Amino acid sequence: MDKQKTVGARANALKRELVVKTEASSRAPAEAVYDVLAEVQTHLTWGGERQKKNMRLLTVDAPEGPASVGTEFATTGADPMGRFTDRSVVTEARRPSLFEFVTEAHLETKKGKVADWTNVHRYELVAQAGGCHITYTIRITRISALPGMLAIFNMPVLSVLSGKVAARIARRGVRNLTELAEQRAVAR
Repeated sequence: MDKQKTVGARANALKRELVVKTEASSRAPAEAVYDVLAEVQTHLTWGGERQKKNMRLLTVDAPEGPASVGTEFATTGADPMGRFTDRSVVTEARRPSLFEFVTEAHLETKKGKVADWTNVHRYELVAQAGGCHITYTIRITRISALPGMLAIFNMPVLSVLSGKVAARIARRGVRNLTELAEQRAVAR
């Protein structure tokens, strides 16, 4: 893939878009999983409290109720390299099959360096016997700078390793999502 374009002051240090995809099955129906995704405040539970302390959401500022296309929300979080502050907008919301949002993330490293990212989070849900199948894809389309360890994103062999680490983090998040949806489905 060609190097990403620069848009105004939004430079892109990536040589190519980074894509991480993970899949899982849930005993919860697709509607229950979708409802957890669309209730953005729940992200603080499955993407925060149930994640590792060094890689998790710390706050979520979102409207009450289910998110729809155009809903905006803000989050803060911990990252092994530092702290991030994000602004997101829901770009697709089709209950019970698809929930997607785009995040403009701002990472400030422990050493005071900054990097701005654009990430696309997409959750595809397919009903199946006894629950649903979830496919989560995160596309990192832009990073303004690659300070410290982020430089490996542009190194072919090392970027494969970083992709495996990112996939492990994504799998944990999807597992937490499915567990919360299953708990809620049983409680109904």
